[in-house]
Amino acid sequence: MLICDVETFILKVAADDAYLGSLRDGSAIGPGYTVREPWRSLYSDRFETLLVKVTADDGTAGWGEALAPVAPEVPGLIVDLLLAPVLRGMDATRPRPAWSRLRDLMRERGHLAGYQADALAAVDIALWDLAGKLAGRPVADLLGGAFRTELPAYVSGLPRPSDAARAWLARDWANRGATAVKLHLGYGVEADLATVDAVRGAAPALRVAVDAHWAYSLTEALRLAEGLAERYGWFLEAPLAPEDVTGHAELAGRSPVPIAAGESLRHRYEFRQWLDAGAMAIAQPDVGRTGITEAMVIAELAAARHVPVAPHHSTGLAVALAAGLHVAAAIELLEVFEYQPVSTDVGQRILRAPVAAGPARIPLPPGPGLGVDVDEEAVRTIAEESRTV
Repeated sequence: MLICDVETFILKVAADDAYLGSLRDGSAIGPGYTVREPWRSLYSDRFETLLVKVTADDGTAGWGEALAPVAPEVPGLIVDLLLAPVLRGMDATRPRPAWSRLRDLMRERGHLAGYQADALAAVDIALWDLAGKLAGRPVADLLGGAFRTELPAYVSGLPRPSDAARAWLARDWANRGATAVKLHLGYGVEADLATVDAVRGAAPALRVAVDAHWAYSLTEALRLAEGLAERYGWFLEAPLAPEDVTGHAELAGRSPVPIAAGESLRHRYEFRQWLDAGAMAIAQPDVGRTGITEAMVIAELAAARHVPVAPHHSTGLAVALAAGLHVAAAIELLEVFEYQPVSTDVGQRILRAPVAAGPARIPLPPGPGLGVDVDEEAVRTIAEESRTV
């Protein structure tokens, strides 16, 4: 069975008012993009993503998705111009050799990361989905089998403008069965700890983690970690600059709570450096940036160092979510999976049947491949509408 066609779809899905409200205090950078202080990354006022459809010569199709929250046109062009011509005619049942061939096209030019890696991730996910459908088996089975069919999850983010509003939302999630929440902070050590206090006061049974969005110095991050430990916090994510391996290693060695990192890393060589340095106590690869092939290698590297994996999941839609769940199911040393309520709800718009995701546990999607039925008509409609955005 050979690959006969590769298509890309740029989607820009409108966000609801609650999500948009979190962007309104930011600084506009061009049409539709914002920088929200103290965070330094660009954010879109829509859910932007890249979908890839890979079709075998019997008509079977696999779907992939990159975590491409801004300018998905860039990895889309990489797929169209560099990857698709090589993919056509390749064996549709061999995703790992295909990934290696595609990786090698640009690796000596430093393109294992950035947009090239995002494009590779989308194609790799599609190849695994296709291989699973052709075999009539779930991707988790092709990866060696699922250790679990339900994934433990935590609620990511309480997108409200004040601690009182975040506390109310935390209580609401606890009433709906949530057992843990991660706060997106980085507003100053005292302000962050005040938010933790408000949330714990409203919902004392919730485990609380903090994502600091790379905002702190080593000294500040250590103070935050100590304060979080005093409040029985769970873990501290992304506290220092994303390039600072040495600083993260020193912090991880001194912190009384686990230091989590990995969303900015794309491949096994980066993760090996961080793991060997002792720079993370929890590894957080994002399958929308690594692809399935590389995510599994990263998980084994982490397991060899007794570091649990908590897959990162952000604004990716339903295909990236399903891919992350299959990887999480096949990881032996799994900590937890990140449940993003807003992007999960938005992502259902491209499916014929929704993913049954909840705040504390997420079932592994059943069926062959990724177990999700992409509504191609909806995808094409949204892609066409996105051309005018």
